Amino acid sequence: MIDSKGYRPNVGIILCNDDGRVFWAKRMGVDLWQFPQGGINKDEDPEAAMYRELWEETGLEQEHVQILGRTRYWLKYQLPERYIRKNSVPLCIGQKQIWFMLRLLTHESNVRFDHCPKPEFDGWRWVDYWDPLKDVVYFKRKVYQRAMTELGSILTTDSVPVDASGYLAMEFHKDNKKYPINNQ
Repeated sequence: MIDSKGYRPNVGIILCNDDGRVFWAKRMGVDLWQFPQGGINKDEDPEAAMYRELWEETGLEQEHVQILGRTRYWLKYQLPERYIRKNSVPLCIGQKQIWFMLRLLTHESNVRFDHCPKPEFDGWRWVDYWDPLKDVVYFKRKVYQRAMTELGSILTTDSVPVDASGYLAMEFHKDNKKYPINNQ
């Protein structure tokens, strides 16, 4: 399903543990890492798509997670020219995404990649909150930063029992924007 402007509706999932670390998944057969994400089917709302993608990509079910929040608006990225399939109709030029912040409620041993015929991932690890910005493919980086900034603030509320220190490890630059602190 592609919208009238050429964007495919999609959901992104930031799954965190109580230590404030995030689930970082390795794409099948290559050394590329990303958050779980996937398309929204015609008959789905973003939350239903998120739970379906969560199950297909990680084996986790609704009772294994708690929704902490979601982005208020669609976040968009355009595909680089070389990734656009020029002969496709309708033409897809990128994705528009609703992002969800989830808290893991179950043991991590429930993560499995064999719930669909063609698994997307073959490995995963917990990483510090801002580490994905260093590893994600370049054309998704701004969307990741926007989603992580908007949703990370949820971790600082008293009602969420997640360590927010990773999210709070940011610094301000001259342009008054927040950037992750680089400890390397």
